[in-house]
This record gives sequence, structure tokens and C-alpha cells, in this order.
Amino acid sequence: MTLRAVAAAGVALALALSGCSADTSIELDVPAQVEGSLPEATVAELQSAVEAAMTATASTGAIVGVWAPWSGSWVTAFGTSTPGGAAVTTDMEFRAGRITRAMTCDVLYNVAATGAVSLDDSITEYVSGLPDLGDVTLEMLCDSTSGVGSYLGQLQKQWTTNPTRVWNAMELAGYGLGQFGDTEPGAGYRDSDAGYLLLGIALERATRTSMADLMEQYIFEPLDMEATRLPGPAAGPASDELPVLSGLHSIKNGEDGAMNCAEPLDLTVASSSLAFTDSGVVTDVNDLARYMQALGAQALVPDGVDRFADPVPTSNDASSWYTTIGGTVQAGSLVGHFGASLGYLTSAWVDPSTGMTVVAVLNNSAVGSTAARNLGWQLAAIASKAPAASGQTAPEAGLPFTAEQWGEAITSRPLCPASEG
Repeated sequence: MTLRAVAAAGVALALALSGCSADTSIELDVPAQVEGSLPEATVAELQSAVEAAMTATASTGAIVGVWAPWSGSWVTAFGTSTPGGAAVTTDMEFRAGRITRAMTCDVLYNVAATGAVSLDDSITEYVSGLPDLGDVTLEMLCDSTSGVGSYLGQLQKQWTTNPTRVWNAMELAGYGLGQFGDTEPGAGYRDSDAGYLLLGIALERATRTSMADLMEQYIFEPLDMEATRLPGPAAGPASDELPVLSGLHSIKNGEDGAMNCAEPLDLTVASSSLAFTDSGVVTDVNDLARYMQALGAQALVPDGVDRFADPVPTSNDASSWYTTIGGTVQAGSLVGHFGASLGYLTSAWVDPSTGMTVVAVLNNSAVGSTAARNLGWQLAAIASKAPAASGQTAPEAGLPFTAEQWGEAITSRPLCPASEG
């Protein structure tokens, strides 16, 4: 794998995020992170935003990290892992959700650089039984422009009631393939968890190597992400060795139909087969932050590849600043992703120009992925206005939204009104 040449200015942040020594860390071409915490006023805003989001989503716990290179950093745990349970700590692991999509594309770009595949290869060259997908390329699957649909919405009841079931990836993809034909391949974005599963299958067959090993080779080992991996299909928690943030999911009471937020389902022990190369990676806050820095710096793609070029709108009526490409979402100057999966809401973002990084996880997935997105953007908007530390200069560029609008979007639709507990 070819890594881009980097400047010495990135060493401090690379080490801060990885927790590794200079002998083992990959140096990233990112702005140097000043030491110390963010200013008290900024921390107060961030904390208030997280606490309000926990209430709105009925999450008992949260882990959040914010790095503003010109100002300071803030990595904090909130609440308890389960109702009335042990306190959350920042070293707990969790399911990374849809940021897995960017990692799957990382593997694609690097495998293509070896000549084992080409970005414009048809998926049918590697996966049989898909005669209608002859015009669907591997790159389209990475960009979610293949026209293949999604499966998770059709199976949510099954994965909440039986999270330990081991699924066959092709069986899952079949639910998304059943929607194929509504959109022409390459015509535009269509959210497609099934597409990322198909891409993972194709890469495994082309290389005769598991996606777990490919991600380790091209991403986790080079970045010293020791807490991160793509688990096998056997049911289990995010980690068997390290502490785990419990993953919860509130459901409605059978008797009155009201949401039961006091006694959520515990989905901590689950099979990653439902998520695989769409959203199956597990990680911790510091590992995920380091990956986001590498993502923003395009440090893991081969020379000559610009994964963020030519983005497409996320929908016909999306704001001009809200686009997607290469397994990522772009929101103004931010690059990242968000989502709900197996008991967790995750949101991870980086501003490639300033180095600002935001990672947030809440431990109740019932409210859905939009709340994760809104919290990530709210935290980013707060952090972007953090005053500069002594001797530093705050960036001038701003984001095309305010922290207030996303805070209001989260709190205006709580999962459980206060009267329901």
C-alpha cells in the first residue's frame, strides 16, 4: 500500500489520537493538535448538547471526542452502560456503524491498485447469479450509485427480536436486489446497505482473503488501530477482551403501544453478520478519531486517487452542501458518516482543511440515524467556533449550518416524552 508523504506538523495529533509511540504510528498530514482541553465555555456547550441528545434518544450512555487543533480537545464518557448499570468509560468499544462503508471503499481502492480488480469491473465478474447487474460496477457499489436498494428497513423487527441470528450476506443482499430497477445504475445516489455487502463479497472472492483480514492489512494495522476490527459472524459483544458500551434499543409496550424507554432491549450481544461490510466494524473513540483523520487526509488511498472528487447529491432536494461519494457523506467542509446499528447511534466527522474531528456514540438506536447525524453536526458547529489557544489562529471558514438548528432538531422529537419515562 502506498501512503502519502506527510509533514512533521501532523505528528502530534497522530500520536494524540492513536495513543501509540512514534516508532509505530503512521504520521498523518494534518494540522498539529495543541495540548490541553477545549475552553470551559466550549466544553459546557458540548456537554449540554450531548446530555440533551441522550435524553431525546433515551440513551443511558454516550462517548464523545472532539479535537479542534487550534484550540484543544475533549474526550468524555457520559452516563451508564445500561439503566442503573456501570459508569461509561472512554475506553469502551462500540459498533462503528456506517463509517464501515468508507473502510470498505478503502479496501477497494487498494485492491484495485494491486491489479486484482478494476473500479469499473462489473459485480457480475465476481458474484454469480446477478444477471441484471451487468452494468453495475464495483465503484458504483462504493459510491452507492448502483441502483441496488437496502435490506435493513425490511428486517428491523427481526434483528431487534433475534440479534444473535447469523445471516448469509447474499440472503441479506437479496432484499436490496429486490428493489433494483427503480433507479438506473450510475444515475444518482440511493442508500444501499446491500450494495456494500455485495462489494465486500466481491473483494473477498477477487483476493481470496476475508474482508476482516483485508481491513486489517490496509487500514487497522497501518494506523495502529488496536481496538478496531471487523468481527466474524458469531454472536458476541463489540469486544471479548476490552470493556464494551452496551447497545440498547427501546421498543413499544405490547399493551398500550407506548414506547418503553425504561426497559430497552439489550442488543450488546449480536451477530455482526447483519452489518458485515456495510456497518459491521467495532472500534473505540480514539481509534475512530485516528481513522477519521486518515480519511480526511486521504492517507490510505493510493497516489493519484481523489476519493472526494465529483460528489453527488444525497437526494434531489438536498442542500447543495450535502453530498456523498466514496462511502462518505460530505456536509460543507466536513467528511464522515452517521447511522443507527445494533443498539448504537454513531456519528464521525473530520474537516480535512482544519483537522477538526468529532466522534460521538449514543447507546440507544431506536430513534434512528437522523439523530446521530444531527448530533455530529451540532458538535462540529460548536467546535468550529472554539477560540484559539495562545499562539494559535482560529480558522476563518465556517459550516453552512448552526449548532442551534441541529440541537432543536434533536430535542423537538424525543423518543419518549418526559411523562413516559
